[in-house]
Amino acid sequence: MMRAEKITSVQLGLILFTFVVSTINLSVPGQMAMFGKQDAWLSVFPSVTTGLLCIWVMIKLGKRYPGLTIIEYSSQIVGKWAGKLIGVNYIYYWFVSITTITYQHSMFINTLLLPKSPHLVGSMTLLILCGFAVYAGIEVVGRSNEFLTPLLMAFVFPLFILTLQEIHPNNFKPILGDGFWPVLQGAVLPACAFMNQLFILGWLLPFSNQPKKARKVALIALAGITGILLTVVSLSILVLGPLTGRLSYSFLSVIQYIGIEGSFERLEAIAVSIWVMGCFVKSAICLFILCLCVSQLFGIRDYRDLVFPCTLLATLGSVWIFRNGADLQNYIVFTFPILALFNQSIIPLLLLVIDTIRRKAVASRH
Repeated sequence: MMRAEKITSVQLGLILFTFVVSTINLSVPGQMAMFGKQDAWLSVFPSVTTGLLCIWVMIKLGKRYPGLTIIEYSSQIVGKWAGKLIGVNYIYYWFVSITTITYQHSMFINTLLLPKSPHLVGSMTLLILCGFAVYAGIEVVGRSNEFLTPLLMAFVFPLFILTLQEIHPNNFKPILGDGFWPVLQGAVLPACAFMNQLFILGWLLPFSNQPKKARKVALIALAGITGILLTVVSLSILVLGPLTGRLSYSFLSVIQYIGIEGSFERLEAIAVSIWVMGCFVKSAICLFILCLCVSQLFGIRDYRDLVFPCTLLATLGSVWIFRNGADLQNYIVFTFPILALFNQSIIPLLLLVIDTIRRKAVASRH
């Protein structure tokens, strides 16, 4: 692995923030409201716990194995062959992740702007751009995101302000009318599938030029993610009410509603811009980690040698991974949380537990 590449602590924090926020804003609020109903905004708070746990676990492992990724130190913790199995598992996980994100992107663009364009066109244009960025290196991705994240926020905050004139506070009532159980149900998806995506620290920490600041910037990123998600879910419920849980892209519907009723029109173009910028960063990071996993598992010196084949395979995979939008929706709501919880929370936590037991056993012998 080329250790010369470095990103700053600010770039690390912005990558963590954008990686989660990019796909959580438009699709997740409706899925949370499907279970949490008018109390879905309360579901944001219990969902943060997995993010906090994830940061603690990854920082702990990073301090014990400085300069190594989770693929490299897993072999030292559980042995060569078990470590290889974890590496193969993560290659599969990241391949499925990037193909899913790319399919989501092409489907979103097809639904909103280009209904007659084949999925392959949307997937190819995104992944080719990501391939160039990853081949240039993680520094380039970090710098690109350092420019794109403030731009993304500059688009988002005016939409929040415009939405305030259309809210109906009564849509929050009755608060906890069905008890706390729907709140917990609404928290399952963001908790199991999105807040713990901060586990990408397991691959990004070795590239940070200030690893001691990683905990601080990760917590700031988590706070920003929580604030954005809470705002988006709350505004969606306040504007749309019970319709929120029936819409695939509830916040997009809020934006379109503003455009129809307010002084501005076709504001969904802003939503498309936000989505495309976020998907570019997220897909680029996924592609980078996928190439890194393959190179470290098979002992390839430079991950850049794998960018072209991985980009090609991801493009092909994004075409056949789902038959239609219903398959995608079922996967995200019912399958992905289980897959993500296992890979993003359980495996790192088990590695930390096993490593702690091993270290205590070695210490007791001496």
